[in-house]
Amino acid sequence: VGPLVPEFSRNQNQPRGSHQRSGLLGDQPFPGLLPKNLSREELVDTLRAAVVDRKGPLVTLNKPQGLPVTGKPGELTLLSVLPELSQSLGLGERELQVVRASGKESSGLVLLSSCPQTTSRLQKFFIHARRAQRPTATYCAVTNGIPATSEGKIQTALKLEHIDGVNLSVPVKTPSRKDILEGVKKTLSHFRVLATGSGCALVQLQPLTGPG
Repeated sequence: VGPLVPEFSRNQNQPRGSHQRSGLLGDQPFPGLLPKNLSREELVDTLRAAVVDRKGPLVTLNKPQGLPVTGKPGELTLLSVLPELSQSLGLGERELQVVRASGKESSGLVLLSSCPQTTSRLQKFFIHARRAQRPTATYCAVTNGIPATSEGKIQTALKLEHIDGVNLSVPVKTPSRKDILEGVKKTLSHFRVLATGSGCALVQLQPLTGPG
């Protein structure tokens, strides 16, 4: 398929339930790397500004790269600041729980819930869908180059590599058994070309597995 280079358009709509504040990452809908040495209060403010949607008990926010979901006691993580974030969003005693989130090395949408029953049901849904290799998310990307076929599968192996101070997922062409034991992950995604022009393509992607 060739290298995928996502390009995102800027969304000027203010998320429902949020205030006119930009946080430490600015008002970008797709923030970059999380700044270092944040205080708990600064992280809560940043995550509150990163909320993109609220429906019933569900809260969706755009997690910046570099923020771990869980960690050791005393570490600053998404999970560790959920009580403060819940209070900041006016949820009172209905503390948020993580339904689905990407790892530290990834940015992207995080799904939270303030209802334990909803959290449990959605987590079971994602587990069953993964085991059955049914897509649960759809992404769109603009590619630098046009895929040779209009639809198909992308099968590749990925590993984390420290580049310029950041951990990035990079492809591994022919992973060995040793590579797999050392953390290289095999991935599978469906793709479909939606439109082409000027040497680029708009591609729909549905991952069936993930790098982690």
